[in-house]
Amino acid sequence: MTRFERLFEVFEGADCALITSDINRRYFTGMKSSAGVILAFPEKAYLLIDFRYIEKARATVRDAEVIEMKKLYPQIKELLKNHGAKTVAIESETMTVKELHAYEHFFTDYEFIHNDSLSNAIAALRMTKDSEEIECIKKAQAIAEKAFDELLGFIKAGVTEREIALELNRLMYAYGAEDLSFDTIVLAGANTSMPHGVPSDKKVESGEFVLMDFGAVYNGYHSDMTRTVCVGEPDDEMKKVYDIVLKAQLAGIEAAKAGITGSELDKVSRDIIEKAGYGSCFGHSLGHGVGMEIHEKPNASPNYKLPLNEGAVVTVEPGIYIAGKFGVRIEDFVILTENGCENLTKTAKTLISL
Repeated sequence: MTRFERLFEVFEGADCALITSDINRRYFTGMKSSAGVILAFPEKAYLLIDFRYIEKARATVRDAEVIEMKKLYPQIKELLKNHGAKTVAIESETMTVKELHAYEHFFTDYEFIHNDSLSNAIAALRMTKDSEEIECIKKAQAIAEKAFDELLGFIKAGVTEREIALELNRLMYAYGAEDLSFDTIVLAGANTSMPHGVPSDKKVESGEFVLMDFGAVYNGYHSDMTRTVCVGEPDDEMKKVYDIVLKAQLAGIEAAKAGITGSELDKVSRDIIEKAGYGSCFGHSLGHGVGMEIHEKPNASPNYKLPLNEGAVVTVEPGIYIAGKFGVRIEDFVILTENGCENLTKTAKTLISL
């Protein structure tokens, strides 16, 4: 069954779907581009794309007829007429108001459905990863882990956060990354108390934590992991906090399975940190979905009351951040199964002293 066929099994809000976002075009057709429009009907789908991409599209697009885009609106109108369509659903989360007004101005005889029905249906499809998607995610993670393993020999007192980040990025590209999952985070010393700090020219000093949050992209799919290591020997408080975070993270992974709600999973790890007296130092959610975007549904957060679905890929990343002193975060990501999960992150989590 194609992804378009799966879409129309769960979506009945309009005669056809107009898909314009870069990521969802790639999800449905396998084609990466910065332009193009999908018009999908229950019986057939079309990708309209301009001359710059037409050769590649004809060679790579799956499950949709490729049409060279020359006069977009008249071409869309002709397809709507051929399929007897009168209502068109748009991606409410990504189409701008300006774009919607332009379509409505030209297509006066058609109704555009701009509630969340299409965006929600696509998000629901993307939450459950198929075997092809899982393979890409595993390859992305393998790239990131290989880069991290080599990076450990580079980290030492005197190098800067920025230098470590640049070397990690270089290694991920060298080992086959199509892109970075996000701007790599490398923080040292007191800066590690900022969950999403930006690498600076601060030099690593002996006895400091170095926190690294990073990921690689392979064939459109992201990986995501965080490791906290120490240059030199950590003091007793650093060891204590690291052990608490690791305990919370392992408990979260143990509890992760299809059917548990996002808030329930978050609570498993959060309770451990709160009971240890550091609840106010864990201010973000436990995790989020990962796939063609680095943050996508479902979420493991206090406010996500829905069950997590089988086949979802979700991070488990508790942290403790003590302002002005240090922070620790440990992040793996897992595939949820009926009875548990498969951890995609193979790198060890015992505290490394370099």
